[in-house]
Amino acid sequence: MTDKVRIDTLGANSSNGNNQTYLARQAEFESNVRSYPRKLPLAIAKAQGVWITDVENNQYLDCLAGAGTLALGHNHPEVLQSIQSVIASGLPLHTLDLTTPLKDQFSEYLLSLLPGQGKDYCLQFTGPSGADAVEAALKLAKKYTGRSGMISFSGGYHGMTHGALAVTGNLGPKEAVDGMMPEVQFMPYPHEYRCPLGIGGEAGVKALSYYFENLINDVESGVRKPAAVILEALQGEGGANPAPVEWLQRIRKVTKEHGIVLILDEVQAGFCRTGKQFAYEHAGIEPDIIVMSKAVGGSLPLAVLGIRKDLDVWSPGHHTGTFRGNQLAMAAGLTTIKYLKEHNIADKVAAQGEWLKGKLADMQKRYPVMGHVRGLGLMIGIEIVKPHETPDHMGSYPADPELSALLQKKCFEAGLILERGGRNGTVLRLLPSLLITNAELEIFMDKFENALLAAGIKPV
Repeated sequence: MTDKVRIDTLGANSSNGNNQTYLARQAEFESNVRSYPRKLPLAIAKAQGVWITDVENNQYLDCLAGAGTLALGHNHPEVLQSIQSVIASGLPLHTLDLTTPLKDQFSEYLLSLLPGQGKDYCLQFTGPSGADAVEAALKLAKKYTGRSGMISFSGGYHGMTHGALAVTGNLGPKEAVDGMMPEVQFMPYPHEYRCPLGIGGEAGVKALSYYFENLINDVESGVRKPAAVILEALQGEGGANPAPVEWLQRIRKVTKEHGIVLILDEVQAGFCRTGKQFAYEHAGIEPDIIVMSKAVGGSLPLAVLGIRKDLDVWSPGHHTGTFRGNQLAMAAGLTTIKYLKEHNIADKVAAQGEWLKGKLADMQKRYPVMGHVRGLGLMIGIEIVKPHETPDHMGSYPADPELSALLQKKCFEAGLILERGGRNGTVLRLLPSLLITNAELEIFMDKFENALLAAGIKPV
């Protein structure tokens, strides 16, 4: 008889060590590539809803939620029940791309959320991460069009695998990585606070819209017609930066006219995060390929493409992935997306987002270091600036990445978990559970103001 493996889930007051002990052991066990523990130095003992408890019994309000993965928060009882039901049912946990009654239900429901209730779309299960789905989308666009180029946008984030990294704006991870996927053309993404053309306002949006259309139409642009355009309707890692409706609509119009595949990366913004089922819905457009991960697996690894049926030119087995049949993730994901739809969470999130941005705007008047508050729903960014220095010609103050890092640290010390994003990490980002209450958001406001004061920022 073999010995059973015992998994020791440590209690909050475990005698086995404090946060620093576990962090030191993590540093011994893991690669230097780990990032979150450097900014959020804790070892988690348990979590429930929007609250995390570390091994020293400290509590934190979690406004990161697994980078948006935990749409219903930590350990939602219905999600746990769905996982337990699969375990007790006798279903295999791993099926490659073989189907099951559970997968059938999940597929039908997910398709119903896509444009036209999914009648013109099919699903591709790609593997466990959003980057896996992006890789599949890029390959399919090339196969469908017979072209090889891609257009992506400054500030965009699509993953760390080789092709996904090639269409990601952040230059840091590209250092000393030669042989990026060729023919990737980056274009400027609109930015309300820092217009990349130095124009700002509606005029800046119109200029960027014209710039994109002209690049595609100009026979002397130097850029061959691409296979696809890939973008986020609301940039996440790029600093909670929403695309203007007019700009998105122009891109859809031009790509459709020229037979260019439009790929919408909804990995972080999808599933009610922005106050709509998907962020692209704010512009009333329909993508050719929709990239889904994070919340779609209900906190477990799953990534799926929604593909317009006429683009589905794959031959059997021409794109595979071992873990594309994760039954536990489909159970948790089905429970999550049904809960979001049946409880009208998108409407709740849309209203909360406007309420919270109003609260933050009031705070911004007292703390001018909060240079710009932006975002949609519960995907909000606060850009930290140097208000005592000279603004640029558009009235925007210089960014302050050092203060942003200090504020993240002071938030953590106050029991608040936030991530940073945007250029040089100058944007403090909110991605809490979509079930967070207004009372819990008031706690966020209190903790955030305490962090500002602890960082030596005096109200005006």
